[in-house]
Amino acid sequence: MKNIEIIGTGMAKAKRCITNDDLAKTVDTSDEWITTRTGIKERRFCSEEEDAYTLAYEAARNALSSANVKAEEIDCIVCGTISGEYVTPSMACLVQKELGIKEDIPVLDVNAACSGFIYGLEVARGLLNSTGGSYGLVIGCEHLSKLLDMEDRNTCVLFGDGAGACVIQTVEGGLYQSVLGARGGYEIAVEGPGKERSIIHMDGKAVFKFAVEAIPKCLHELQKKGNITLDDVDMVVCHQANSRIIDHCIRKLHADAGKFYKNMDRFGNTSAASVPMALDEVVKTKKAKVGDTLMLVGFGGGLTWAGVLLRIGEKHETIG
Repeated sequence: MKNIEIIGTGMAKAKRCITNDDLAKTVDTSDEWITTRTGIKERRFCSEEEDAYTLAYEAARNALSSANVKAEEIDCIVCGTISGEYVTPSMACLVQKELGIKEDIPVLDVNAACSGFIYGLEVARGLLNSTGGSYGLVIGCEHLSKLLDMEDRNTCVLFGDGAGACVIQTVEGGLYQSVLGARGGYEIAVEGPGKERSIIHMDGKAVFKFAVEAIPKCLHELQKKGNITLDDVDMVVCHQANSRIIDHCIRKLHADAGKFYKNMDRFGNTSAASVPMALDEVVKTKKAKVGDTLMLVGFGGGLTWAGVLLRIGEKHETIG
């Protein structure tokens, strides 16, 4: 089975910037309360002209440009999301249509909440191997502001809207490992379609406890599978839920804090979009470059967890 490398990244930021002080005008909270508990200073909300689809399309287009891959070269599309405008068609199908990507390829969404993008990488790898394809488009996108209960101050201050995407290619050999899992539960839940408006419910304490177990577990398993240590890894990109979660894990692992990227101060928790958005910043700011080794870790509703160990590569030309 061939492995995969990331050869291009892209992201899309929702237009409305909502600071903690903005929220404090209508929610019983403050900048100090939010910042000290989460590390979040601001987040992006969709404007009236935006939704999860428009963000996904922009991020996907940017990733294709970054990878120097044409839309017609894409051999599968996988999108992680919990907030698409439709139950069906899938977000991936809408992006396929707008980008003019060929029809005879597998195209689907995955619902693994904040682990969705990383689940998507593994799904795309399997699809490319089973179909003989070379290039895959993997997206994480969310429009979570429409799911917020603005009277729940413990939850509404956490989330934001955004999208990230990457183009992957199959490679012979290389470095790639994955770990996926779930522990069925309702600690994070969003109702399905019905008479009542769907909103996010979350048991924050339970999720924190789960997250600080899940991140080290994923990192240890990836190190074991890849026969490497964290010293061999150039950058770790975790789901951007809460700075205290990542800081707790850094201390627990006695790890180099400089290897753990954080941007939740500017975007909040964007669920399936958080890892690819952070990944795009890591690449665009040259914190990681071609040949570097990355660990990506997600954790979230389900409760799901996921991690991948892989490298940043350069596009190679397909043959035949």
